Amino acid sequence: MQYTRLGRTALQVSRLCLGTMNFGPQTSEEDSFRIMDRAHDLGLNFFDTANVYGWKQGEGWTEQIIGRWFAQGGGRREKTVIATKVYGGMGDWPNTSRLSALHIRRACEESLQRMKTDHIDLYQMHHVDRNAPWDEIWQAMEVLVQQGKVIYVGSSNFAGWHIAQANEAAKSRHFLGLVSEQSLYNLIDRTIELEVIPACQHYGLGLLPWSPLKGGILGGALKKEKEGRLATDFAQKNLTKYREKLERFEALAAALGAPAADVGLAWLLAQPAVTGPIIGPRTIEQLDATVRALDLKLDEATRKKLDEIFPGPGGAAPEAYAW
Repeated sequence: MQYTRLGRTALQVSRLCLGTMNFGPQTSEEDSFRIMDRAHDLGLNFFDTANVYGWKQGEGWTEQIIGRWFAQGGGRREKTVIATKVYGGMGDWPNTSRLSALHIRRACEESLQRMKTDHIDLYQMHHVDRNAPWDEIWQAMEVLVQQGKVIYVGSSNFAGWHIAQANEAAKSRHFLGLVSEQSLYNLIDRTIELEVIPACQHYGLGLLPWSPLKGGILGGALKKEKEGRLATDFAQKNLTKYREKLERFEALAAALGAPAADVGLAWLLAQPAVTGPIIGPRTIEQLDATVRALDLKLDEATRKKLDEIFPGPGGAAPEAYAW
């Protein structure tokens, strides 16, 4: 396994992050345990979850699964850098969602209880809350850090200017601020190259791409379609939209002698600011296959061809659209 620092911190994390969103709804608890054990066998030490995962309001189903896995002992908690999130609705009453200081405090306590741990390594804001002043947010986070319940704070789905706002406010409070940003990023979805990636690089945030294969579309979708293994409405809609590009992409991967998924992940791993893509295997076999991407290095000519198939926005703003 390859490791890197999380942004400007000294924290060492694996270059692939195990996403757990499937645990519960799509992957049984027993199989989820096997996947997490296998992840440790492979050297993955970085796991990502959220209090809303499991999609049963207020239950934190996925966090509960992780908690019962930690409770088995054997160094499982100690070997894991666990990241979870706060923002999503955990109830119908006021103050059971978003980023008020009250909700941040309650949500943290509830996540700790579900995961059967005394601290969260990376506590991420799942979305920006435009109604929450940064002084309120940072005061709440500072208390959690002082209490030893949170070590690092990150963001998810922030715009570049939100990252700037957040870290400038944190700096004025002599607080570490955001150390990571979790964004939608893959060969097809490259909007964050305009503002978010430059902000991450300037402020020293590690970038954690979610949906690195566009929900499987970049994982050999055309081949799977022929085998009858890609029947969701989401997949079919995107196959129609991107078919011509995917044909060229899968042909390029075949010419390289590599699975399409490996090429998509290898491209992300080579991008500036990227700490590690968040992978979401539903089975051990999918996890084992994903790790192969770490050994694939794309040369400049291949990266140029990928840019021709999936052109980004043209670089960072404003040069991407202005002189």
